[in-house]
Amino acid sequence: MTENTTAPFDYSKLFVPAAIVIAGIIIGIFAMIGLSKFAPATAGGTGTQPTVAVNINDVKTDGDPFIGNANAPVTIAYWSDYQCPFCKAVEVGGVNGINIGASMPTLIKDYVNTGKLKIVFKDYPFLGNDSTTAALYEHAIWKLYPSKFYQWREAMFKAQDAEGDTGFGNASTIDTLIKTIAGLDDAKIKADVAANTAEYQKQIDADRAEGTAFGITGTPGFITGTTLIPGAAELATFTAAIDAQLK
Repeated sequence: MTENTTAPFDYSKLFVPAAIVIAGIIIGIFAMIGLSKFAPATAGGTGTQPTVAVNINDVKTDGDPFIGNANAPVTIAYWSDYQCPFCKAVEVGGVNGINIGASMPTLIKDYVNTGKLKIVFKDYPFLGNDSTTAALYEHAIWKLYPSKFYQWREAMFKAQDAEGDTGFGNASTIDTLIKTIAGLDDAKIKADVAANTAEYQKQIDADRAEGTAFGITGTPGFITGTTLIPGAAELATFTAAIDAQLK
């Protein structure tokens, strides 16, 4: 009988390579989770987002610009960016490639002007410096000329051109637009923005953080009742959510 002199295989040599492979898989998984968690905001479009439990009663509305009766039975909180083409589509329409009608004129005529709806405007600037500049001016105009606020806002969206810091939307062009609206003092508004930038920026940042906490990751985004409308929806989507609360 011959003695087996072959040395046994040392399985411990496999431990280190296997550990490296496993560690790589784990790191990859956490990297994917991290990337999804901190994904950049995008223009909301007309798509859908994961369902998030929301309630308009949990939304801070004090101090934000609004139109309508302060005690209207229904409130919509609306996060937007003045450079966002999907926001323009909802408010005034006429955006190439975005095939939805403007919902805001009908909402104002049928619900806001009849005392049924209050629309609260929340800031979610993310498309560049012009987005933030417009939001700063928004707060100044709301503070100084609340009755002119929506006229100015509508004019801003009608004047919107290319997305981001290209063309209309910086301080100079906003100043020029303000001068076309009777009853607005451009010099007074500019001075207010300069004096209160830090305070307004805090409010802007708080609005965006709040929207993000409710599952809004871009613009436009709306909350009314217990409904989240994540994008540039058709008019019927808004009216259905509003009418359900008026029953």
